[in-house]
Amino acid sequence: MEISEIRVHLRNEDKLKAFATVTFDNCFVVRNMKIIEGTKGLILCMPSRKMPDGTYKDVAHPINVSFRKMLEDRVMACYQEEVRKSRSGGAPRAPAAEES
Repeated sequence: MEISEIRVHLRNEDKLKAFATVTFDNCFVVRNMKIIEGTKGLILCMPSRKMPDGTYKDVAHPINVSFRKMLEDRVMACYQEEVRKSRSGGAPRAPAAEES
């Protein structure tokens, strides 16, 4: 499975740093991944929904460690690039397709 596009939308919140949208094989999209500042640094949280008991359950997630690592690495690299551009005052650009 190839990641064909990653879009990162920065947020000005204390713990929530950004939302990410990832497109796979130009035919399947997963929205509302969150980049959160955790106690040990940034973490990528999968989209989830609130259950009746108040807990949250992921609605989409990687099922193996190697794919999770690749996804996290790619999304975090895009996040760091967006942060760098925002700090340098770079003008927003149209999202480009990511190469794998």
